[in-house]
Amino acid sequence: MAIETKQEYLERVLAMEKPKCPHCNQEMQLWESPPISFSDGLGWGSPYLFLCFNDECPLYTQGWEEIEENYAHRASMRCFNYPGTEQYECMPVFSPMGAKGQIIDNEVLAQEEMLKEQTKKGFSILAECYTTKDGVTAMSLLSDACEPMRVRIKAAEMLGDIAEVEAIEPLRCMKAANQKLQEAIDHAVDQIHERHFTRECPFCAEIIKRRAKICKNCGKEVAGE
Repeated sequence: MAIETKQEYLERVLAMEKPKCPHCNQEMQLWESPPISFSDGLGWGSPYLFLCFNDECPLYTQGWEEIEENYAHRASMRCFNYPGTEQYECMPVFSPMGAKGQIIDNEVLAQEEMLKEQTKKGFSILAECYTTKDGVTAMSLLSDACEPMRVRIKAAEMLGDIAEVEAIEPLRCMKAANQKLQEAIDHAVDQIHERHFTRECPFCAEIIKRRAKICKNCGKEVAGE
C-alpha cells in the first residue's frame, strides 16, 4: 500500500470544503501542524488541520477567563477540525497571535498552484517520452531535483517500461532521500533487467545475461549467484 506524501495530502485537503466552527459558525482556516508533540506526545495526528481564528468566537473569548480561573494560566482555546472528519477539538493558545504563524495563506496557495502547473507540464512531457520511447528525457526529469516529486516518481516508473540496459548504471548511482522515489528507482532497475533478461554480476557489477554461468567481464563463476 502506497504511503501518501505530505504534498499529496495537502492537495487532497485543499480540494475539501472548509468546515465551519461549531462555536461561532465562521469558516475555519487551513493550518499547518508544527513539528512538535501535542497532548499525549504522539503529535497532532495530521500534517494539516482546520482552525477557527475568529477572535469573536465564544470559545476563544470566554476561554481566557475560564482557564485563568480554573488553572491560573493566561491562555485561551481555539477550535480545530481534522480534515475530512466531523471531529472537532480544542487547542490551547497563549496570546492573540498564538498559532497564527502556521496559517496557510494566499502565498502558499499560489505556490501550490504553481506546483500543480509544473506537475501537469512534467506529466505532459513524460507522456510524449512514453510514446517516443525517449528514455533520455525521462532520465533528465528523474535526475532534476527541481522537478515535482510526483513527476520524478512517474519518470522512474516509466524508465522501467522503456529504458535500455544502459540506464541501469545511472539509476543505481542515484540515491534519493525520498523513500517512495528510491523505491520507484529500484523497481525500475528490476523491470529493465526483467525485460532484457539480464542481471548484474555480484562481483564486478557489470551487466550479464540472466542465464550466464561465467561473467564475461571479470571471469568469475556466477552460476547460482
